[in-house]
Amino acid sequence: MIRRLPIIPTILVLAAAGVMVALGFWQLGRADEKAALIARYEAALQSGDLKPFPGDQGGVSRDEWLFHPTAFDCTKVLSREAISGRSARGQAGYAHIARCQTERGPADVLLGWSRDPAAPAYEGGAVEGLIVRGGADGARVQSAQPLAGLGPLAEPDPNDLPNNHLAYAGQWFFFALTALVIYFLALRSRLAKRD
Repeated sequence: MIRRLPIIPTILVLAAAGVMVALGFWQLGRADEKAALIARYEAALQSGDLKPFPGDQGGVSRDEWLFHPTAFDCTKVLSREAISGRSARGQAGYAHIARCQTERGPADVLLGWSRDPAAPAYEGGAVEGLIVRGGADGARVQSAQPLAGLGPLAEPDPNDLPNNHLAYAGQWFFFALTALVIYFLALRSRLAKRD
């Protein structure tokens, strides 16, 4: 039977299945990396280790600073915007953001939540909160207490980061198995017709 195998199609199918299996194992590794990242962010939430924001983090990537607390003065409001957001009670509405000038440079601050998209009257001041993902620079600060008369936003949660790499790994393994089964069935059918 091995002599009757078509060489090039067999090599192509085995190579494709091998690539799919390799991608599956890569996704398993990514799942472990993401779980470690989430654990690091949860530890940052508990640490209380105040990080300077915004500006130079001493060569450390901004991702290393996420979920750490920070504090600064918003000396001037450069712009305001509203994006979709959830309140601490899970209600849909708007998260209000102010782009602030600080002594370390511009920073986006999530001020709080409301049902109204109109910008609140916020002229700056002391800001304390957590460094979270988003904003023009890839990170912004969610104020610990709502500012400008707004309601509280949903608390940042590291577990909200998608960690679907295990599902992706399963898909790649399934694709590899499917390719091999289909090729085996096609090959068996072809060989049966020859006999």
